Amino acid sequence: MRMRPTAVLAVVLLAVAGCSGDPEPTTTTSASSTSATPTPTPDVVVEGADAELTAAVAKVYAGKTGIEATATLGTWKKEKVAVVTSGDDVTLAVGPDWKVVGGWWPSLDKPTSLGKGPRFVLVIGSDARPNKTLKGTRGDTLQVLGVDGKGGGGVMGMARDIWAPMPGGGNAKINAAFAYGGGKGQVDTVRKVTGLPIEGYVVTGFGGFGKIVNESGGLPMTVAKKVVLQGKTTVKAGKQILSGKFALAYARERKSLPDGDFGRSAHQSELLLAAAVAARVEGVKVVPKEMSIVSKYAETDLSAADALTFVASFYKLDPTKVGHTVAKGGFGTSPDGQSIVVLDAASKKAFASFKDGRL
Repeated sequence: MRMRPTAVLAVVLLAVAGCSGDPEPTTTTSASSTSATPTPTPDVVVEGADAELTAAVAKVYAGKTGIEATATLGTWKKEKVAVVTSGDDVTLAVGPDWKVVGGWWPSLDKPTSLGKGPRFVLVIGSDARPNKTLKGTRGDTLQVLGVDGKGGGGVMGMARDIWAPMPGGGNAKINAAFAYGGGKGQVDTVRKVTGLPIEGYVVTGFGGFGKIVNESGGLPMTVAKKVVLQGKTTVKAGKQILSGKFALAYARERKSLPDGDFGRSAHQSELLLAAAVAARVEGVKVVPKEMSIVSKYAETDLSAADALTFVASFYKLDPTKVGHTVAKGGFGTSPDGQSIVVLDAASKKAFASFKDGRL
């Protein structure tokens, strides 16, 4: 079984709102928006594409002849997405009136276009049980994904008991922001705590998470140390492919870990990084199909263009320039007697360091 790339956004999958990215390259600033079918060009042949998409790609290669490319198609919340490859060139487009929104074209000496960096997205794992609505649940998994646009990136987990400002006023544990204000409320709270310009979010519950992992073929990763999950499920040490059931258990376990919730957040970051590695192995062509899978089981405020360019950014990362950490601190007591986490100086320093999109 194989792990698909967009499980990156789900595993912890997928993720970015309000960001339209960098302007398109000068040769791709417009695409057919009329009802007339563009005249096919013999200079550019795109297998798997309709005439409109072929015409949009042809504008990227204006003046070039003999271009042969292949398109893979998918959907993101009912919007069409496409990845078109020609040799090492990658063109990213969204429909229905196909428009090029990013990519990289070494054959043309064009700069990579994947949105203005640094970019951040919040991936939320709700504690909603299978077949239950996400509304009113807590954001028990909070992972901030960042890319710097220069080959670097990072994954920052947020301990769920961090004392934080809530949507509409007052303070509570950071994971309660989702219950008070949904995805947008959770993003606003994490922005205030971290100071990071998070673009948007992707959220899924227990059931959706497992289905995404299973439909993506499982999650290949190397587990450093055997973990007994939920008191009965054991994930052995070593290389393996985690099913949705085991990946969810690994992401949720805290009682058996010496550092409890902090260790759990670290496990969640490990899952994300494993998914990122698997994504690079799979190749960028499968992104549209996997976006379709995630789209079925996740809620998001990301447009197709934002999600497509953000996910594609993972294919431009240098693994040696990607780090991960957990925002945590000491234990305290809230005014109403709850046990809470008070952020420490090291976490606040990490927030400042992460502002460039890299850890």
